[in-house]
Amino acid sequence: MDHKGMASAILKNVGGAENVVHLGHCATRLRFTLANEDKPNMEALKGVPGVLSVVKGSQFQVVVGNQVIEVYDELLKLGGFDSQSGSAAEKGGNKGDKSKKKIGPVILDFLVSVFQPLIPAMAGAGILKSLLLLLATLNLVDKTGQTYLILTFISSSVFYFLPILVALTVATKMKVNHIVAAAAMSVLLFPDMTKLMSEGANFLSFSITNVNYTSQVFPSILGVLFYACMEKMFTRISPKPIRVFFIPMMALLFTVPVTLLILGPVGFTLGTYLTTAVLFIFNQFGWVAVGLLAAILPFMIATGMHKAMTPYVVNSVTSTGKEFLMLPALLAHNMAESAACFAVAIRTKNSGLRALAISSGISAIFGISEPALYGITLQKKRVLISIVISCFVGGATLGLFSVAGSTVVSPSLASISMFINPDNGRNFMYAISGLFVSYVLSFVLTLILWKEEIEKSGERPGKNVQQTADTSGLDVVVGEGIGLKQPVPGTVIPLSEVKDEVFSSKAMGDGIAVVPSKGELYAPADGTIQIVYRTQHALAMLVGGGVELLFHIGIDTVKLRGQHFETLVKAGDEVKAGDLLMRFNVEGIIEAGYDPVAITIVTNKDQYVVTKADAEQIERGTLMLVTPVIN
Repeated sequence: MDHKGMASAILKNVGGAENVVHLGHCATRLRFTLANEDKPNMEALKGVPGVLSVVKGSQFQVVVGNQVIEVYDELLKLGGFDSQSGSAAEKGGNKGDKSKKKIGPVILDFLVSVFQPLIPAMAGAGILKSLLLLLATLNLVDKTGQTYLILTFISSSVFYFLPILVALTVATKMKVNHIVAAAAMSVLLFPDMTKLMSEGANFLSFSITNVNYTSQVFPSILGVLFYACMEKMFTRISPKPIRVFFIPMMALLFTVPVTLLILGPVGFTLGTYLTTAVLFIFNQFGWVAVGLLAAILPFMIATGMHKAMTPYVVNSVTSTGKEFLMLPALLAHNMAESAACFAVAIRTKNSGLRALAISSGISAIFGISEPALYGITLQKKRVLISIVISCFVGGATLGLFSVAGSTVVSPSLASISMFINPDNGRNFMYAISGLFVSYVLSFVLTLILWKEEIEKSGERPGKNVQQTADTSGLDVVVGEGIGLKQPVPGTVIPLSEVKDEVFSSKAMGDGIAVVPSKGELYAPADGTIQIVYRTQHALAMLVGGGVELLFHIGIDTVKLRGQHFETLVKAGDEVKAGDLLMRFNVEGIIEAGYDPVAITIVTNKDQYVVTKADAEQIERGTLMLVTPVIN
């Protein structure tokens, strides 16, 4: 294969090096972030020898199979890309076209980058605050004592200085000096400045609006965005010998007054309007709004769209001390996920699935719903139906009683005291009632609706295709075909159910997928390891003298850069059927937000046909047959 010629043709048809903002790769595909997504010639790309498929989505993906590393390396040379960033456009190429990227994903990515790093601090402070409320309500601590006050200050300080913390994350996202950016926003909280504003301040005869910036996020976001423009502008025009002080001095000189005069008040008003708008929706639709939000949360969390609600939640809690919509909806969702998992654990006969369900149920009840969502809910339609119904009823119950949360943290059994309200003693009891409704209803519905045999990859009820890896006799020759055992313990599903178009459409080749119950990959037959990918989430193997197998663990797990994966073999190793090839942390992958589904496909699909083994062969341990194509 002419990898250089292939790379040249791909680069030309994606719009040239100047159109590439970022280039990366995973086990089978090249991943492009393009400045202008209208430039690629889709038909020409599909016609390039060696290109198996082209996928246009949040990233532009060109599927090239097992030769991805060789083609990627040639692209780095041809495009002059940095091997770390894979970027040409960022270093002087076509920057102007970046505005043509879809605004929705750009905004969502920005919000996640700004608020995700703040979650641990806000969650820790929030739970501490809720625990203090609980202790005070039970009269276990003296609310006037200095110990209680100091602990309260620890919690309150995180939110008080939120403008500075936000400045750090925005500056990191914008790739500017985060220390100077934080210094610029610290003026908003400087005691002498706040005192001057309260007395009536002006700058160059322009009046400065008196705004209380403590706990605000939008003024800091707008201020640092402006600072980023100033830093980049003065970097271009500053003489190099004086850059060390000239750039920060001039950036501060322009940023702080503009923030005080314009951006700060605008950001404060924006946050107020956002909170008012959401409260208006709640007031108009009441309990229905909370129920509907809770019902769609599984889909929002799966796509990351729930992150878009973070600015509203933060602003509502910090400005009014409570939040009526998102936090109650999250409580209903987290409890429903937990209960459904425990119901699955009771009903299933598969020990691996039971272990996954129990651990996921425990995580969900403590506010971490991703393991349950990716490992159980989205894999089993009837469980999803149970959860959607339970979330709506539980959320509507919480909305009917106007339950409000008081801290920015995912509601859970550990943080349930976040619903304690000294001014409304019933708020906590209503929250417990909503929790109980969501939990019990989800548990009962899942017990009734979910039947394990229906989940069996389209097989007739009762047929056992839920095999686990067996380390003996895995290489079975059936007729002219090669019989392969299941390489990963867990529940077998068809490729069509994999949530990735490249695999589900069989563009790479035919095979199977497994929802793993245990993070171990075994050799399904004797063979030779061909490739172990740098990020360790995939490897290729040659079996039967010519069958090329690709094992790919998870969807988009290339982004984990090897975290949660441990390969036990290297390219060139001869392995026997049943040898352990890789260990991977299923729960770690799920908690990182990725689908852990394990995919096994035959990549030289033009030479071999993949068929499912019959009942007798499955009983002997063979899962699928690979047969040569007869020309």
